[in-house]
Amino acid sequence: MIRFKLRERIADKEFREGRRITLVEVAEATGTGRITLSRMLKRGAVMRTDTLDRLCAYFECDLDDLAEYLPDESSPDP
Repeated sequence: MIRFKLRERIADKEFREGRRITLVEVAEATGTGRITLSRMLKRGAVMRTDTLDRLCAYFECDLDDLAEYLPDESSPDP
């Protein structure tokens, strides 16, 4: 499963800039729908690579700062 770390990136940006950042602001700045960003906050979300690209640019981060792979505990090891 892929876990998106959007909350963490927003918190980091808020700390650096000393202000509150909303999903609406991120959506407008990246051209990504607010509903799409809301989905990223939930387990099992699926995102397009162009969305991830825009978010990495906005947060000035690498992809691994925005998403991580977590093995599915219910599936057997390969």
